[in-house]
Amino acid sequence: MSIVEVAKQRFTTKAYDPEKKLTPEQHQQLLDLLRFSPSSLNLQPWHFFVVTSDEGKAQILPGIREFNAAKVQNAAMVVVFATVNQLDDQHLAAVHAQETKDGRFKDQASADAQDKGRRQYIEAFTGDDESKRHWLEHQAYISLGFLLLGAPALGLHATPIEGFDPEKMDEVLGLKEKGLHSLVVASVGFNSEKDFNATLPKSRFSEQDVITEL
Repeated sequence: MSIVEVAKQRFTTKAYDPEKKLTPEQHQQLLDLLRFSPSSLNLQPWHFFVVTSDEGKAQILPGIREFNAAKVQNAAMVVVFATVNQLDDQHLAAVHAQETKDGRFKDQASADAQDKGRRQYIEAFTGDDESKRHWLEHQAYISLGFLLLGAPALGLHATPIEGFDPEKMDEVLGLKEKGLHSLVVASVGFNSEKDFNATLPKSRFSEQDVITEL
């Protein structure tokens, strides 16, 4: 199935089958989708809390709105997307060190130029602390998109969940102490026969309504 066919056939799962679990291969593939998502300047300003155990689900459930609780309890995997509170020198140094380790630079001059250019861009174009925070959060939504499209390509189903309490989620995961804050949640697994959305036709505006070619 092509990626376009996946996009046309995927749907947001409303009910999961709690009896079906991920294979180790599926589990790892989902982690890879998250980790290899693109981000501006390769900053990777995120941390993904991946929950598959009943104990883990019970831990995050207080941060989930009641109408989304079943999606968390019955899904094979739940991901809490968190982003860094601020882009400090420690994070920038860690990104640069990883790029160096992975062999992205031909010499030290190239490495220094990349580091300098990244820092100059952030200083010049990302605005004040609040604007920078929003910019970093946008990067995590890219990884959410990868997961929502990648999951059905693996024969799975997924649900984006913004119906949660960020403050409570931050509390139960101890995110403040980690310099992080929660942004969005997604569940992944196998839809059940009770999933009414699985049989409904997809509804989108026409190409003429939403696309202008110049």
